[in-house]
Amino acid sequence: MTRKTKLTARDIMTGGVQCIGAHQSLLDAAKMMRDLNVGCLPICGDNNRLTGLITDRDIVVQCCAEGIDPATVQAGSLAGELHWIDAGSGADEALSLMEEHQIKRLPVIDVQQGHQLVGMITEANLARNLSDAQIAEFATKVYANA
Repeated sequence: MTRKTKLTARDIMTGGVQCIGAHQSLLDAAKMMRDLNVGCLPICGDNNRLTGLITDRDIVVQCCAEGIDPATVQAGSLAGELHWIDAGSGADEALSLMEEHQIKRLPVIDVQQGHQLVGMITEANLARNLSDAQIAEFATKVYANA
């Protein structure tokens, strides 16, 4: 039996992610999520660098539920704390970061290529690439206090 090469963040991520501009509205973000069939978008600033993430839940809870018109709120205002991983880091490190910060999505940045956003690691990526034991541990740590 040959030993499998260690998986990197780039190996397990979904590539081709699209950003919402920090100055675009939450309405624009919601339409993008609908059109792309995703529940989360990276937020990019004027320099096209990642500044945060926004989820469909953020829009509903922090905007719509408060009676605020999503067309009047900039996506960047909900950026929040940002965690990311370098594309060359190990998949196990991505799993650890997601568990530690209890997050379900992790942006992947290629530090060697100008610090560009190259993909996103989601629960689905973990499910396709990690062992059942690793997935069970992730679920326990991320959802235990949810």
